[in-house]
Amino acid sequence: MEIILVILVVLLVAGAAYEIRLRKPDQTVLHETPQGIRVRPGRFYARHFGIPMTRTTHSFTQTVEASARGNLDVRVKLAVTVAASMENLTALVRIGGWSDDATARAAKELEVLLLGFVKEFVEGRDIDAISSEALHAHLLQRGQGIAANLGVDVITLTVTSLEPVNAQIADALRQREQARILEQAEALQQQARVAASRTRLRAEEEIAAMESSLETKKHELRERRLAEESKLNAARADHDLKLKKMQLEFEKEEMRVLRESPELLLLTPQAARLAEASQSLKNARTVVSLAAPEGGQGTDVIGVFQNLLQGAVAALKQKKEH
Repeated sequence: MEIILVILVVLLVAGAAYEIRLRKPDQTVLHETPQGIRVRPGRFYARHFGIPMTRTTHSFTQTVEASARGNLDVRVKLAVTVAASMENLTALVRIGGWSDDATARAAKELEVLLLGFVKEFVEGRDIDAISSEALHAHLLQRGQGIAANLGVDVITLTVTSLEPVNAQIADALRQREQARILEQAEALQQQARVAASRTRLRAEEEIAAMESSLETKKHELRERRLAEESKLNAARADHDLKLKKMQLEFEKEEMRVLRESPELLLLTPQAARLAEASQSLKNARTVVSLAAPEGGQGTDVIGVFQNLLQGAVAALKQKKEH
């Protein structure tokens, strides 16, 4: 019994070693369930109860020749990258089979679909109406259900080249495209020059308007300054006139007081200074000359002064006699 048990254990270990496999990091293990194809979790799996599938992308290039209107052949080159769609594993197994290269087989089916899409787009169109951008948009539009039908996700789909097979037609189209580009570039340059000229003209107009406004402001400030100076000169002249009038009124008042009281003439500062000078000198006599100066200047004032002085002396004599 012990030998039989050992043999059974050895067979069990050998069977497990033969059947159990370790999943690689870049692999997805698929197994069949009543609900469809599912991904088996875990790092270990049974070799005969699941299939490992690499999760890396699959890339391929495709060259398609189609005839445009007028039986003109066009060569189209495509670059496509696909990967297994985890949401459509059942469709992937149905198209690619129960094998680890199911993604590559589904990519072959995708090539056939793309061939039909390209021919569908090219045929019935003028050769000059075919462009890479329009073809790329058409392929993306027609390929919206590829993941659900083939079980692969299209990662990239690029039209690498699109040109006529006939070299002369290709050169003619290339020259026409160059001419169109040159014409467009010239039109853009002309627009740029016109825009630059308009901008420069607008800037010159703004500068001229600013200079005119500045000159106007300078003129206004100059007129305002002249008006202020005129007002200041008028105020200064008015002030001087008032001072002269006040001085004249003061002199008139002084003359009136002296006429009414001639004795005040002796109390004037000039008479006081003459008296002080006469007292400081021995045997000095104060002489006040009331004669008119040379040239006859101040005759009226001196005459008034003489009259006032004579009146004052006469008043003093009368007081002494009484």
